[in-house]
Amino acid sequence: MNDLNPVPRLSVVVPVKNEALNILPLVEEIERACAPFAPFEVIYVDDGSTDDTVERVLAARATRPWLRLMRHEASCGQSAAVRSGVHAARAPIIATLDGDGQNDPAFIPQMVAALDDPDVGIVAGQRLGRKGAAKRWQSKIANGVRGRVLKDGTRDTGCGLKVFRRDVYLRLPYFDALHRFMPALVKREGYRIAHVDVVDRPRHAGQSKYGLFDRLWVGILDLAGVWWLIRRRRRAPVAQEIL
Repeated sequence: MNDLNPVPRLSVVVPVKNEALNILPLVEEIERACAPFAPFEVIYVDDGSTDDTVERVLAARATRPWLRLMRHEASCGQSAAVRSGVHAARAPIIATLDGDGQNDPAFIPQMVAALDDPDVGIVAGQRLGRKGAAKRWQSKIANGVRGRVLKDGTRDTGCGLKVFRRDVYLRLPYFDALHRFMPALVKREGYRIAHVDVVDRPRHAGQSKYGLFDRLWVGILDLAGVWWLIRRRRRAPVAQEIL
C-alpha cells in the first residue's frame, strides 16, 4: 500500500437507512473523534434508503477522502449493513455506531483503548439515560430476557456503539440480528467482553425504525439459536501436518 492510500488504523462502519438529515452532523463528529487514529476510514453503508441519504454522503465525501460509501440495492437490515461494511473495511479494528446521531462518537477513543488488552475481543457500549420511557421499558425487557439466557454480562446489547477485532467478527456465524448477539458470540470464541458506559442522545432528525416487536419477539428464535450455538461450542483442534 503506497503513502497516498495508507492502510487505516481504524475503520468506522455506519449503517444507515433514510437518515439524510443526520449525515453531515455525524460525519463531522466522527471526524473529530477519530483524528487521533489517522489514518482512519469511515464506511457508510446505505441499506436501501428512499430519501437523499446517498446524496448527502456523497456531498460529505467530496472533501473527505477517508469517507467511503456502500449501498444495498434493497433493504436487508442492520446486521447485513454492518456485515457489508466490515467485509469492505481495511483496518484490523472496527468501530460501529448507529447513523441516527444517538450514539456519540466521542466515546470511540476510550473504547479502542479498552481493546488494547489482547484477551478482549469486543468492547460494547452500554447506554445511560436512554431517551423516552417506552424505549427504556422495551430495552429492559428485551435485554433482560437475552441476558438471562446467554449470560454474557452485557446489559445493553442493542447499543450500536461497539469496537471489535475484524478477524474475530469474520469468524462469527452470520444471521439476521447478529449485531444484537455479538458479545455472546465473541465470548464463545474465547475472548473477554469489555463494557464502556456511553450517553444516549436524542435523535437530531427522523424516526426510529425499531419497536418492541423488533427488539424481543422477532428475536426469540435467534436467541434460541445463539443459545444452541454456545452450548455446541467445542475447542478447535490444533492440526499439524506431518512431513
